[in-house]
Amino acid sequence: MEESIRQIADRISQLKIQGARNIAIAAIKALEKMSEETKAKNKNKFLEDLFKAQNILFSSRETEPLMRNAIKWIISQVENSDEKNVNILSKIVASSASQFLKNLEDSKTRIAAIGSKRIKNKSIILTHCHSSTVTKLLIKANKDGKNFEVFCTETRPLFQGRITAKELIKEGIKTTLIVDSAVRSIMKEIDLVIVGSDALTSEGNVINKIGTSTIALIAREARKPFYVVSELLKFDPATICGDYEKIEERDPSEIWKDAPKNLLFRNPAFDITRREFIHGVICEEGIIPPHSIFEVVNRKYKWIF
Repeated sequence: MEESIRQIADRISQLKIQGARNIAIAAIKALEKMSEETKAKNKNKFLEDLFKAQNILFSSRETEPLMRNAIKWIISQVENSDEKNVNILSKIVASSASQFLKNLEDSKTRIAAIGSKRIKNKSIILTHCHSSTVTKLLIKANKDGKNFEVFCTETRPLFQGRITAKELIKEGIKTTLIVDSAVRSIMKEIDLVIVGSDALTSEGNVINKIGTSTIALIAREARKPFYVVSELLKFDPATICGDYEKIEERDPSEIWKDAPKNLLFRNPAFDITRREFIHGVICEEGIIPPHSIFEVVNRKYKWIF
């Protein structure tokens, strides 16, 4: 049972499962499966198994507050239940998981509907890395009859931008792929920058794929609007207490598999875009200024705190 959780955690760690939303979904389903197969005989033992699974999943990636918030909420439904029967508690995990996933999908649909309105006919949009919510937003605008084109960065070192490009091409959206270092040269042609998010902080800063903050800086220099698309459930409550969101450092082999000996590497997976560079955060509550993130999360998702 614990082994199945470790397998999912390994897949997340090895980037076989990518994207904050996909990681959260995989972790939720793994927890649900574990609860169905539990051998626990009482509530305490069942909770012990759930917390073990939580620790394994949390250790798979450092910068995944959506996954952490999802798992914490599901386990809290078991903790707060008066039920003692393990079979019934397992069903609570299943129903809570189902409810969370439904809410997550509903928020994605709402974000796409809100954000697509910012795309005008003949717009040229730049995006970075791969965000399923960003692609849904762009696909929604296309289905609404908007005529626009998209520039995707390839997103080194693992080329997640190619995933975005494939998805957009499949939908018939005119798409151009560029190397990351071409962003400043291309920015003069861009009307709007739209990127995803892996984490939101209490200060209103955004953690996203490495290179995002550079694009934000270039967009500001060129006076181009820079929007972040994010579910509010990506908020990290630990940042309220002074903790910094951890920036994961990945294996150097992602950059160069057969590198010369003694060559040093740094391979941060994410960077921090400060709120003053962000035109607005497109979320399920609308388009909000980044400095309002804490207030809006506190109003909508009090349980996070």
